[in-house]
Amino acid sequence: MRLAVRVPATAANLGPGFDALALALAIENELVAETEAEPAVEVEGEGAEELPRDASNLIFRSMVFLAREAGGVLPPIRLASHNRIPLERGLGSSAAAVVAGLLLADRLLGTELGPDRLLEVAADLEGHPDNVAAALRGGLVVAYLSREGWRAERLDPHPDLRPTVLIPRDERVSTVEARRVLPREVALRDAAFNLGRAALALHAFTRAPELLGEALADRLHQARRLELAPKARALFEELRAEGVPVCVAGSGPTILAFGLGERELGPGWRRERPSVSDGATVEEA
Repeated sequence: MRLAVRVPATAANLGPGFDALALALAIENELVAETEAEPAVEVEGEGAEELPRDASNLIFRSMVFLAREAGGVLPPIRLASHNRIPLERGLGSSAAAVVAGLLLADRLLGTELGPDRLLEVAADLEGHPDNVAAALRGGLVVAYLSREGWRAERLDPHPDLRPTVLIPRDERVSTVEARRVLPREVALRDAAFNLGRAALALHAFTRAPELLGEALADRLHQARRLELAPKARALFEELRAEGVPVCVAGSGPTILAFGLGERELGPGWRRERPSVSDGATVEEA
């Protein structure tokens, strides 16, 4: 069997929507899995010099995790991935690997996990339900913990939404470090501020994109995380001063902007203008 998987990048948090909101972006990792080829793990593109090429690879580990949960046995397999999602930039590279592995294992083992169960397993394995939800469902998602486990609702963004992804070439932030700088407790007024802005953000993303500048304001995480990436912080502050709707993508340092024109960024930045993705796919190739 030969299977092809595509998984999009994801920008989580989206300003005030900490650990709840995320947007799927058509910057995709592509993976081909073959069960009748010599077993191997091959990596091209982003992270090619860093990602493991053995059983410790996160895609393979995710496959093994599902096989153990389901009581199945994976066949020998060759994995060849071409990555466009950069590592440690806040665009959900780990979530993409987990989702790719689970989709492959689900198809190979015939477990036929439903969308909710697949989300639960992905969230348990990766730790960020907003990222994996957006990668799986596409569009704009709201992730939440219910009595039955992690769930997510997909919303369709406004057709005029024009995201621009600004990726620093020489600044990286690990998720562990980005979590470490966050406070254990926050003031009630700041929590209330973010609740109001998160509600406004849903309206802005789906119906009134002209409100994004106000809706993306946040008092919980962005300022602290931008301290870990001075160049990203400087550009973030410049764009906000110019009236550009902007937020930190995930834990950063990538910046997600809306309605950005051809502003000069300098050589230290990679600019992408992806469409909103419809989510991960797996099919026979």
